[in-house]
Amino acid sequence: MGSTIQSTRRQFLRRSLACAAAGIAAPTIIPREVLAAADHPGANDRIGIGGIGIGRQGSGLLQNAAATQLARIVAVADVYERRVKELAAKFQAEAYTDYRKMLERKDIDAIITATPDHWRALVCIHACQAGKDVYAEKPMTLTIVEGRRIVQAVRKYGRVFQTGSQQRSDPACRRGCEWVRNGRIGKIHRVVSFNYPSPWECALPAQPVPEGLDWNQWCGPTPLVPYHIDLFTPRAKPGWISFRPYSGGEMTGWGSHGLDQVQWALGMDESGPIEVWTEGPKFNPPTYTAPESQARGNKLCSEPKVFFRYPGDIVLELGDGPHGGAIFIGEKGKILVDRGRCSSEPEDIGKQPLGPNEIRLAKSDDHMRNWLDCIKSRQRPVADAEIGHRSATVCHLGNIARWLGRRLRWDPVHEQFLDDPEANTLLDRPRRKGYELPEST
Repeated sequence: MGSTIQSTRRQFLRRSLACAAAGIAAPTIIPREVLAAADHPGANDRIGIGGIGIGRQGSGLLQNAAATQLARIVAVADVYERRVKELAAKFQAEAYTDYRKMLERKDIDAIITATPDHWRALVCIHACQAGKDVYAEKPMTLTIVEGRRIVQAVRKYGRVFQTGSQQRSDPACRRGCEWVRNGRIGKIHRVVSFNYPSPWECALPAQPVPEGLDWNQWCGPTPLVPYHIDLFTPRAKPGWISFRPYSGGEMTGWGSHGLDQVQWALGMDESGPIEVWTEGPKFNPPTYTAPESQARGNKLCSEPKVFFRYPGDIVLELGDGPHGGAIFIGEKGKILVDRGRCSSEPEDIGKQPLGPNEIRLAKSDDHMRNWLDCIKSRQRPVADAEIGHRSATVCHLGNIARWLGRRLRWDPVHEQFLDDPEANTLLDRPRRKGYELPEST
């Protein structure tokens, strides 16, 4: 990227000198996009970005990247032709309905993807294989196996991968997690997060497929079912985020935020819980046959309650905690970590600055910029693939425990359930022919 802008400058200087020798006035106005400045990189200094799955969340992420002035949106891909053309026109980019074709472009350095969860693993692995860095919306995956395969691809191809768990770039969250990590309330024995509901079943009636939407491709790895707008939309009545097999429900939707903070505070970015179980009524998910809100499904799918045991006999309960974090209860008090806020009981705990020998967590105050900066430095960003995978794994374990309704022992090193073959069959899921994960990353 840098060599092109240097050539442009040299060409300009040569033309200026030639004009001066000929007695011709050289132009004094230079297009701003040609010359780089500290606050405004030149066009050829910017990172070339492709967007894949550019609906509500994806289009917003692309706008965030463009606003940093570090990136330029080169192309966008989506299975909905009308949507992708409209967004491409906004960014003056190329439009694709086949993301694999877009990945062939040499002027794309990295991709941002916010596909529905059931598509994310394939897109991320294919992007790594194509030599592109990746920003993937959370939750990173739909299954535990997918997460490990993405991490393997990221490492094999040397890619810079950021999971969209943006609370890792929230100063308040970082501060609260640092208090926990540094033992400000002594040994942690209990953690309370939100009681995230699991997904339920979809049997919505068929509706006409909108013109230009490749519904077969949208279904992708999942069975081909009739189109319905309240399945196609992320959060509607109720939207795909609430339905198996497209999502893990709010257990992965919001849980990938809140339980990520638990992982961060407990120092589990490369590990996780060792046991998971449920208490309460048997899991009894409804099947939605007509559009309605999430309320009924969320209520039914919040039972039974889920508990995790971490090393050190720390019990995490999904109960009355905050949506975006948790309450950490220790020997000397409590610490609350939530989106945009943290607090402590007693208050003095949070007023003490970190000492020179205390743990300081990775600092980022801008999640998108952190990723773009790391693309240039080749360092790992604040929510690297391993972090995204491990946090999503906690969510998946919670769903599996509800589905099976029994105590499960988990090996976070080998990522297998101990002495439970049936539980291990739920580490992944079937995929339609033609949409399988690559045999080798």
